[in-house]
Amino acid sequence: MAKQEDKFKKVISHAKEYGYVFPSSEIYDGLSAVYDYAQNGVELKNNIRQYWWKAMVQMHENIVGIDAAILMHPTTWKASGHVDAFNDPLIDNKGSKKRYRADVLIEDHAEKLLQKAQKEINKAAKRFGDSFDEEQFKTTNPRVVGYLQKKDEILARMAKSLENEDLADVKALIEELGIADPLTGSKNWTEVKQFNLMFGTKLGASAESAMDLYLRPETAQGIFVNFLNVQKTGRMKIPFGIAQTGKAFRNEIVARQFIFRMREFEQMEMQFFIKPGTQKEWYEQWKENRLKWHLSLGMGEENYRFHDHDKLAHYADAASDIEFNFPFGFKELEGIHSRTDFDLTQHEEFSGKKLQYFDHEENKSYVPYVVETSIGLDRMFLAVFSNSLQDEELENGTSRTVLKLPAVLAPTKAAILPLVKKDGLPEIARTIMDDLKWNFNVIYDEKDAVGRRYRRQDAAGTPFCITVDHQTIEDSTVTIRDRDTMDQKRVKMTDLRQIIDDKVAIKNWLK
Repeated sequence: MAKQEDKFKKVISHAKEYGYVFPSSEIYDGLSAVYDYAQNGVELKNNIRQYWWKAMVQMHENIVGIDAAILMHPTTWKASGHVDAFNDPLIDNKGSKKRYRADVLIEDHAEKLLQKAQKEINKAAKRFGDSFDEEQFKTTNPRVVGYLQKKDEILARMAKSLENEDLADVKALIEELGIADPLTGSKNWTEVKQFNLMFGTKLGASAESAMDLYLRPETAQGIFVNFLNVQKTGRMKIPFGIAQTGKAFRNEIVARQFIFRMREFEQMEMQFFIKPGTQKEWYEQWKENRLKWHLSLGMGEENYRFHDHDKLAHYADAASDIEFNFPFGFKELEGIHSRTDFDLTQHEEFSGKKLQYFDHEENKSYVPYVVETSIGLDRMFLAVFSNSLQDEELENGTSRTVLKLPAVLAPTKAAILPLVKKDGLPEIARTIMDDLKWNFNVIYDEKDAVGRRYRRQDAAGTPFCITVDHQTIEDSTVTIRDRDTMDQKRVKMTDLRQIIDDKVAIKNWLK
């Protein structure tokens, strides 16, 4: 646990030191759970968004994108259920005066049981080697069976209590499990109560006539209210999808994990409209599709897992999260939900407008069902950044800190380095930069010894360093260095664009 905390602190520190993420309004002591993306951070964030958009919209003939407004008519949120039911169970610790989400405390306790079971499994696998049957061990080893059974019982009871709004039993479960304040160890808890997460605002020139609005807590409703507009103007045929990226706002009870849980964040969502009765097939297909997208970035299959929801929203008939192994454990990265026809039906009822699709093949109208994929862009940023940050011991006895970002996402693709600041080398380096910048985000760096510049670019996540030296004057070749392998080779200046493109082109990663 201490090792994980140290890793997470290093992630936060490195993100600031190398221009990825700054605390918002830092000169005024910041604002809780609000962050600014710095010069490298905004490039990485844009590249993640583009990688998602290309895969989700450009590569699918039947998916289009929109950009709906953040401010929406207040009845939108009544229809969606957010006004009445967008709550999290809140609990305070009287000893530490800290506030927590009760469900997260219980889920973290259950996760520890899973980790204990996994520890036993790993020990057995090591002991028995190739003859080890993991499935048999999980179902027959008393200790592992006990841990897993206890975990399932805890989560099932919590899900039932939350579904029945039995907050007293949620508190009773916390007390029975002996869950303590993570910071102080105090077990002196208040009652559990519901807390609405929406931010309110007003629209209008005067206080008397102003309309009460909300900052949107999700981007999905902008898609649903535009369903018919998009379907008719785009002549879309079922099945088809509408995708969107954009800001959402939630007044989170607890937001203490850097950019994992923020009050202002960005989502990348796609709502896929389908014929009723086909939702199971499409739900499984999108689960497979989305995991494949994540794995295309090469961040390790072992760092992902599916988690099926124990508690389903009343309108859903299936829901699963793709969880990622963050420095603080496996947590939700993306959700895939089968939402049935709830959203469009609700908006029909509250607006009085028909939101139906006329199926020419079946010669009838119906309200489509929806399968949703929703990923937090900021969480994806944290997953990529934390997974990429590594300390390496080198063969010569030295070490380096390197940010092995997937090259397709790296903010800067190449740094151009003149060996010395004289003899015409800076001019040649500038010429190379002027040529490459039409295709890639590149930078020029002439300060310090070249070895120190390599280390600086390693830590910043730059996949290539291109060094211009005196031989360049003679034969128009340069040294190109690979960040991950540190291999260096001599290449023609005219080949640089193709070499870089082969490594960073989205096409070569998504294929």
